[in-house]
Amino acid sequence: MKFKEKKTINIVLESLFNTYSLRVPDVKKITKAMVSNNIVSDQSEIINDHIAFRTMGVDNLGINSFEKIFLNHGYKKRDFYSFEQKKLNAFWYSHHEKNMPRIFISELKVNELSKNAQKIIQQYTNQVKKDPVDSINLNNANEIIDFLSKPLWSLPTLNHYNQLLKETEYGSWVIYNRYYLNHYTISVHELEKSYNSLENFNKFLISIGIKLNDSGGIIKKSKDGLLLQSSSVANKINANFKEGKSLISGSYVEFAERKILPKFKELESNKINSSHRRDGFETSNADKIFESTYQKQVNK
Repeated sequence: MKFKEKKTINIVLESLFNTYSLRVPDVKKITKAMVSNNIVSDQSEIINDHIAFRTMGVDNLGINSFEKIFLNHGYKKRDFYSFEQKKLNAFWYSHHEKNMPRIFISELKVNELSKNAQKIIQQYTNQVKKDPVDSINLNNANEIIDFLSKPLWSLPTLNHYNQLLKETEYGSWVIYNRYYLNHYTISVHELEKSYNSLENFNKFLISIGIKLNDSGGIIKKSKDGLLLQSSSVANKINANFKEGKSLISGSYVEFAERKILPKFKELESNKINSSHRRDGFETSNADKIFESTYQKQVNK
């Protein structure tokens, strides 16, 4: 994910991706195989459909805080999504410039959890006394990168992590991983003809040993049939806790195919651009994609 113009937001996105790719071996494994199979010549040719972040919905944090970074750099807030069973809310954000990834930010509705889970989470998030984004110079890439890479609260205990894991796997992920990039997304429809359908690309992924999230089926399809999504299962990380190290879920890779909207079906292929394709997200798809970090998927 490289940018010709080194604007502040481009520098931030590139830094996020570099950190993420070091933590998620599947990223480089997939890119290397794509290069070997002449699908792309290097990482910069892969169009990133969107990136996603997870947050805690508490005072001074959550979507209202985190989104300020992207709103300051030309992103526009779009649709709201609710995930009742998982106790999550989310919004997505778009940018007017070509090939800028969509942003998907979700938050855990902490006040809907059990008293015990709320107490554990607040023990950490209450350490944040004011909105931390307000103290950053949002036009300074280094300040944003520093903010996104440093902990906002003290190192959680493994006991607390495991207690949260039983009730909210999303919550346990955030309490340790914080604002690490949750995933980036390969725009499959932008690839060459042999690989530009999700069905074909998934066959390629399986052939190189990538484990795919099969919650709700390997391909998650929107109600209108125009947004198809798949994802790898999260790579495990050897996490440091107060009690010592433990293998836990890290981040993963997503794959999206956005089909051409019916009213543009007759357009010549060389005239098709992103404005002619299905935009936005789908609650039912995203609900299952969240499970890419869940024990049932990671440990299968």
